[in-house]
Amino acid sequence: MKAKSKSLHKGDRVEWETSQGKTRGKIVRKLTAPRMIKGHKVAASPENPEYLVESEKSGEQAAHRAEALTTKRMSP
Repeated sequence: MKAKSKSLHKGDRVEWETSQGKTRGKIVRKLTAPRMIKGHKVAASPENPEYLVESEKSGEQAAHRAEALTTKRMSP
């Protein structure tokens, strides 16, 4: 299910597309102000927030808009 900005919270497991295929990870925090992440400008604002996510596989962090994230259910 595609994520809605209101429904994403710190610790939520999500999935997103990369050039290598789908990647899974978790929400680290909601970004509501512009900032630099790994040399890239993130144009986040309160009206257009982005989410800092951390890859389960690599531990790398990146910012994504809510529309690019799909929520994942926790496995037992």
